[in-house]
Amino acid sequence: MQKMFAAALFAAGLIATQLAWAEDKIADVTDMDALRVAVRADKKGLVASALKLTDVEAKRFWPIYENYQRVLDATNRRLALAVEAVVTLNRPISDLYARNLANELIAADEEEIKARMALHNRLMRGVPTRVMQPKKAVRYLQLESKIRAMQDYDIATGIPLVK
Repeated sequence: MQKMFAAALFAAGLIATQLAWAEDKIADVTDMDALRVAVRADKKGLVASALKLTDVEAKRFWPIYENYQRVLDATNRRLALAVEAVVTLNRPISDLYARNLANELIAADEEEIKARMALHNRLMRGVPTRVMQPKKAVRYLQLESKIRAMQDYDIATGIPLVK
């Protein structure tokens, strides 16, 4: 009976260890395929599990997060319209159209960079108005950077070069 109990306890320990390892792997997001799946399932949940915010930090962080996501969504829509124009054209483009397209792509990038700088500045404030610990802020900024890199890669693989 004790051997059965010990074996069951050992098995439960192994399962708990594997679950903890899997959760830590998702939190570290070094596997881009796992990141893609996690973002599609629940990006906000992924961020929450990676940051492990206190109640005070969460109260300060989530409005900043939501604002940044709104700006990213607008930038993504702007980029999608430009990309859609290239994909659906299916013929060589004029020099003027090429210039306008390049300007639109750069403007979308600049808008995203401006939003990321504002996010960085809000998260890296000093102690009296600190949103969260700097280590958590950097962790979030890294996570957003990885998510954006994955999304940029996915977009790039689906866009043909202009003719």
